[in-house]
Amino acid sequence: MLSEGESERFYIPDFKEKHNELIEKTTTIIWPNELEKDYGWTLGAPSWAVKPLVDHWVNQFDWEKPRAEMNRWHHYHMKVDGLLIHYVHERSSNLDAIPIVLLHGWPSTFYEFHRLIDPLRDGLNNNQAFHVIVPSLPGFGFSEAPKVKGYGVAKMASLINSLMLNLGYNKYMYHGGDWGAIIGKWIATRHNQHCKAYHTNLPMVLPPLPTPRNLLFYPFKVLKFFSSLLLGFDTVYGQGQTVLGGATFANAERNNECGYRSIQGTKPYTLAYGLTDSPVGLLGWMLEKYHDWTYHPPKTRDTVALPQTINPDDFLTQVSIYWLTNTMSSSIRIYYECLQQNEMIKVVIPRVTIPVAVCAFAHDISRMPKDWLETSTDLQQYTEMVSGGHFPALEEPEFLLKDLQKFGEKIKKLKVLE
Repeated sequence: MLSEGESERFYIPDFKEKHNELIEKTTTIIWPNELEKDYGWTLGAPSWAVKPLVDHWVNQFDWEKPRAEMNRWHHYHMKVDGLLIHYVHERSSNLDAIPIVLLHGWPSTFYEFHRLIDPLRDGLNNNQAFHVIVPSLPGFGFSEAPKVKGYGVAKMASLINSLMLNLGYNKYMYHGGDWGAIIGKWIATRHNQHCKAYHTNLPMVLPPLPTPRNLLFYPFKVLKFFSSLLLGFDTVYGQGQTVLGGATFANAERNNECGYRSIQGTKPYTLAYGLTDSPVGLLGWMLEKYHDWTYHPPKTRDTVALPQTINPDDFLTQVSIYWLTNTMSSSIRIYYECLQQNEMIKVVIPRVTIPVAVCAFAHDISRMPKDWLETSTDLQQYTEMVSGGHFPALEEPEFLLKDLQKFGEKIKKLKVLE
């Protein structure tokens, strides 16, 4: 029995029994009724996209391959806030290495970063090296699920910060996307005595409102913002520079793409039956996001399940982690906690005063103009990508790696970690 702050080694298990259960449950699949005409992805994940991936999962995918890859790293469980939190901890042999925590979101897992762990640790191409820490959020994958209400953004942020402190990293750099970005914004603004640099592909900031600070330092940016309200964001800031996918958290009348947030944020228990008992339902629920939130060439967007940048086995490893650990039901409750605690407004409002880097990928679900980032953060680095989407560590790992290393070198020179 571990005490608070203590850790022990953990190894990714084989899950033979759960794999047999997967085969058993997919022998007699009842496929849903669909319209005669093909409407692409407008109604959600179509069966023509789901069926081949289910077949690949059951008949070709081999869990032992990603399991062997994952077990090359050092995995641990640490007792934090009474929960066993899973994390990868790869220390660099480079004397100039700096600590970085990489945090995933939903529907993702720590495995999203599997192509980044080794090159970040080793300082690939003689670039900045890192001590790499990759946790699984509570209730996701190999981390224990919370047993009581309250595990929203604030509590998750406190838990991740405590994990880093327990590991002996009193000052560290942070990267996150999706919930990792949201939790990261909280850490960057409420735990910035320890988190000293914040890198994200999904910034959460206010526009240049006429606050005393903005009027003093950024009067033109304030004027530009109010002009955009009259002339349109694309006219003022440029085509596609302003994508406010998260502007409404759960109002599907204003944004069809947030329907999943509405149900997960209000009735997660009811949805969980289908996602827990049906591996096909689980795969379909996840596939919609891995299709819609990733970058596709326009010609193939409506005719393929996954973009060429995401290997089907990478996607199925993510699905398998949820299925084999039975954590989809607990993972979606973060939406309930955030919505019911009204946390998003508390995330967005504060200005980030520690150094910030934003890596804007072409098809992420949200994009903010550089003007907004400059008024709401201490923006030290801004990179626009011509490809990639919401899962850049899977889609464009080389681009994300270079951006993280570049920011790490800046942080090293700024000496904020000393």
